[in-house]
Amino acid sequence: MGIKENLETIEERICAACEKAGRARDEVKLIAVSKRKPFEAVLEAAEAGQILFGENRVQEAQEKIPLCPANLHWHLIGHLQSNKAKIAASGLFRMIHAVDSEKLLRLLDEHAAVPLPILIQVNVSGEGSKSGCAPEEAAALVEAANSCSQVEVHGLMTIPPFTPDPEKARAHFSNLRKLRDELQESTGTPLPELSMGMSNDFEIAIEEGATLVRVGTDIFGERVLTG
Repeated sequence: MGIKENLETIEERICAACEKAGRARDEVKLIAVSKRKPFEAVLEAAEAGQILFGENRVQEAQEKIPLCPANLHWHLIGHLQSNKAKIAASGLFRMIHAVDSEKLLRLLDEHAAVPLPILIQVNVSGEGSKSGCAPEEAAALVEAANSCSQVEVHGLMTIPPFTPDPEKARAHFSNLRKLRDELQESTGTPLPELSMGMSNDFEIAIEEGATLVRVGTDIFGERVLTG
């Protein structure tokens, strides 16, 4: 199947997951993850009606975004190095998902010329190879974001350990939602967004409250850029 057909299949899966969870379809946004995909693939998805795209690397996004239609929305979903914060905050992205330290938060705030929505990445699994702050550090980051002039915290993001069985990710998604609820109460900060769920487990994430799901392979396939 082509990208258009893949998007139609993903839409059917999202609708089914929302119905199962008793949620409205418009509560969930699909991020088409175009990392290591040529801009032509983005154009094909855009022609099929997809507006929101996610990139993992600032440099790749810098090269790709100018080649794409101006009406597309871009989120940075990958780990952000401090030395790329200035470029990331320059207006390339509508949202940055993986803020996991106060240092990065302050750098983004320093360089953002307009209000910049961010998500705090939380390592809910405790897996050593995953980025993200510890759950017990999240409240301090929310409070730090609240003291910023340009950065606006909109919610939380997580990446659970990969497993062929998507049900095994459920506890991690549930824990992120519970943490979000606790943080809203303890900090008084609205945190409407939960970025969680990828190609193999996004239905489970939707059942557990995801508002942003990040799907790449099931839209674009395995083909990657070389180099």
